[in-house]
Order: sequence, then structure tokens, then C-alpha cells
Amino acid sequence: MINYNEYPEIKPGKKFLKRIYVATMLFVFGRAFQAVSRVDRGAKEEFAQMPADFVLDFGVVPNGPHMIVGKDDKGRIKYLGWNPAGKKITLAMRIKNIEAAMRMFTFLESSCTATSRDRLIVDGDLPTACNVLHIMDLLEVLLLPKFAAKLGVKRYPKWSQLSPLRKWTSRLLTYVRLVA
Repeated sequence: MINYNEYPEIKPGKKFLKRIYVATMLFVFGRAFQAVSRVDRGAKEEFAQMPADFVLDFGVVPNGPHMIVGKDDKGRIKYLGWNPAGKKITLAMRIKNIEAAMRMFTFLESSCTATSRDRLIVDGDLPTACNVLHIMDLLEVLLLPKFAAKLGVKRYPKWSQLSPLRKWTSRLLTYVRLVA
């Protein structure tokens, strides 16, 4: 007979480097949300469909890094930092663990695939969550080179969906606003 009291519980490691990488990517995506909302007309339309009190908390469960993005009084999108304490969250999107977050943010798995494999938890309005994922796909197309973006999105947009002029001007202006 096995005595379970003789065997201590094994606790997983903290995965420090993975947490730093995911936190950095969430910071970049948070700033990019703010930048692309002012630059790209497609993103502006997506953000216009969101409610006036919109605040997104995109993070990793159980205690991983977070990205807080919301609308201000004038309806502009702002990156609100990483700490959800004291903020009225209207949409909470959680990645179930740090490994799933690494798959998403190293672009081994698209957000659509992660959703279908049940790696995301959504607490809030589902159509708004779909808009957020659509904006994330647009950000990946604008910020990443084509070979990396093809891995991160379900379908890379054709010329008819995203003209090269729009893509390159939005990309350049997003980079400038991301850094400035």
C-alpha cells in the first residue's frame, strides 16, 4: 500500500525567462494597441465598435503578466499598464498558462488556433473579444515581417484586403508611435 504522506508535492519552477519574455511582448502589444488606434483606419473602426467604458485585461493565469488597455474620456485607446488593481475591467482575456502564452507570443500558434485549442478564457462580451483578436492579428501583420506574421495569423491578408501603401504607412507610423 502506498502512503501518500511520505511523498512531498512537487511544485513547478517559476519559469523566470518565459515570464520576462511574455511581459515584454504584452508591453509591446499594449503600446501597439494605443499606436495603431490612431494610425490605421481599420483598427479605428474596430475600436469604434467597442463600448465607451471599454477596459481590456489581457493576461496569463494564474499570476502571470498583464496588459491593460482601455478607452479614455475622449474615446481614444490608452495603454494603462500591467496592474489590474483598481481598474474596472469590462473584458478579461486570460491565457491559461505560461506555456500557452509562449506558443502565442513566439508565433508558433495563431490566436485562432489557441482559441480553438481552449487556451484562452474570456470573461466579458464575446463579440468585443473577437474584435480584440482581430486587432491583434492586424498588429501582427503590421509589426512583424511576413514570414513571422504568417505563423501568427490564421490567414495573411491578400493585396486586395490590405494594400501595400496602407500596410507600409501604417507600419511606419505604428513603429514611430510605439517608440515615441
